[in-house]
Amino acid sequence: MTHVPFFCFCLTAGLAVSSALRILDKRLNCNQKGLDNCKISNCSEKRMVVKEAPSGPEWHSEQMGIWMDEHVPVSVMNITWRLKANGGIVTVHGSEINILDENTNQSMCVKFSYKINNQLNPGFQRWTFSLDGVVVEPRHTYMVSVLNLPQPDDTDEMIRKKITIPGCDDRRIQKSQICRQNGSLWNPYMNVSVDRKHGKLCIVVGFEAAQYSERYQVSIQSQGLHYSENVTKGNKTSLDVTFEFEFGQLSQCELLVTIHPFFIRCKNDCWRPEKIINYCSYYPPRTLIIKATVGLLVIGSCLAYFLWRASHKDPVNTSSSAAKEQPEGFQVQERKRVLLIYSLDHPLYKNIVLKLSAFLTNRCGTEVVLDLLDSTRLGVLGSIQWLDWHREQIENSSDKILILCSRGVQAKWRAMCGDRQVFLREDACSPVGDMLSPALSLMVPHFIRSASFEKYIVAYFDDVCSQEDVPSPFNITVRYRLMKQFEELFFRILDTEKHEPGRVNHIEGLSEDEYYLCPSGRALRDAIEAFHAYQLEHPQWFEDELLESSAVKRTSAEIYMETNESDFTVEEMGHYMTEKFQMCNSFELNRLLFCQENSVCINN
Repeated sequence: MTHVPFFCFCLTAGLAVSSALRILDKRLNCNQKGLDNCKISNCSEKRMVVKEAPSGPEWHSEQMGIWMDEHVPVSVMNITWRLKANGGIVTVHGSEINILDENTNQSMCVKFSYKINNQLNPGFQRWTFSLDGVVVEPRHTYMVSVLNLPQPDDTDEMIRKKITIPGCDDRRIQKSQICRQNGSLWNPYMNVSVDRKHGKLCIVVGFEAAQYSERYQVSIQSQGLHYSENVTKGNKTSLDVTFEFEFGQLSQCELLVTIHPFFIRCKNDCWRPEKIINYCSYYPPRTLIIKATVGLLVIGSCLAYFLWRASHKDPVNTSSSAAKEQPEGFQVQERKRVLLIYSLDHPLYKNIVLKLSAFLTNRCGTEVVLDLLDSTRLGVLGSIQWLDWHREQIENSSDKILILCSRGVQAKWRAMCGDRQVFLREDACSPVGDMLSPALSLMVPHFIRSASFEKYIVAYFDDVCSQEDVPSPFNITVRYRLMKQFEELFFRILDTEKHEPGRVNHIEGLSEDEYYLCPSGRALRDAIEAFHAYQLEHPQWFEDELLESSAVKRTSAEIYMETNESDFTVEEMGHYMTEKFQMCNSFELNRLLFCQENSVCINN
């Protein structure tokens, strides 16, 4: 693969080196075995146009990350494209790459010149080229165009793609200098204490200062009340702001505390951490004290009366009377159970699934059903019966089915809808084989016919997967991004709403900035980062995991033998085959009905 990691080309002479759209440093590398006369330059020369020109290139991938620019971390984009392996490839004289920043209208152009003698490179792979180290800005959209040279005069063989850089909340670029100056790494560790001093209520707000924000505004709000104080960091690393109130000033127990930082980039539009406190839990109002005292007296009187009656009754009836006096509505919190459905895309991804199971079990107290942890029973029942048994158990309870989407999930779903069959290396190595395809066959029809989708939760790890990996049937429900939205996902498992009228529920230790503070969460984060780093080093990792046997489709007889081993009846076999080959079409019909009934339009 040809790389251009550190070189600056500008389309206009007035574009300075310090401009946002540029390529890092001035080192140049155009070495690749099998290429002749390879060099890189700007696009100052006029482009040659001919009648018979080679076919256009094909887009491969783009990557985001952090590179160092003179000891300063900057966000960069790496662009990769491939040449078509046909007879016209030997007529390719080079490639031209144009990049336009649609937010600032800045552009640059890079020209590759080379000569190719064979359709494939010395490694018998398609010729692949890469332009690395393009400095980009968060939330900017770039139009990238690639054209093979010489250019044809009658057809447009240029490929174009719009690439939108994520915001500073994305882990891939949040450590860049521009994101740091927007407060991407700031954790205020806000704490609020309540005290009484000289007959007044004193509320002290403490927090950690940030590197790129000198000034802060701390405010306290309640119904009909708003107080704020400005504070400057100076040489301090932590700050305290004190508010004093008369007890009669506060009409409500709940107060909203907000810290407004002023970072050098976002200025007045920066993220503001908030916290709701209940000062009545520290110093309750007088009326509440009176009511609590009266309530304690009533409860004490009732207890004394019940004890007196119990002491004067027959001992045989003591247990029954005690059972009758147990408070109504008392319930024991049941432990939730979750069935994990996923694809064995890669050993590193399997490690992420195992670490997520450990985190759900150890940190969240959830019982996880996972095929990798139940191989004995799975071997006895068979994959179809094992999945169907767990699905029925969950359908008849308040438990959930969590579907983790990835590239393998999308590829296998498309294979079930008529696309080419896929078979992954990890499926061949696993003692239970591919569990995803039978899971989709069994669960998607139930999911589509369901009046509501509370049993199914769809999620993906946005550091190693994307929303494009979610199969079309699951686009009609909420898709959670892990670990950014794990807390919302866990509230879904508990059948509890995070946002309620007048308050926002929060579970300590489950947010994106806290989950890795425990051992199981730290192991999960390390597993995600390890796979993310592997993907950056191996852009074609998924293609490398595919086996050649994936092109061979299983016959109906093979499917029959598989289901027969799982003790399927003839009627169940027919039902299974019908759903397997017709659910793609039935999904579109059910999706249309769902949109009409709910008056919504859902985009795939």
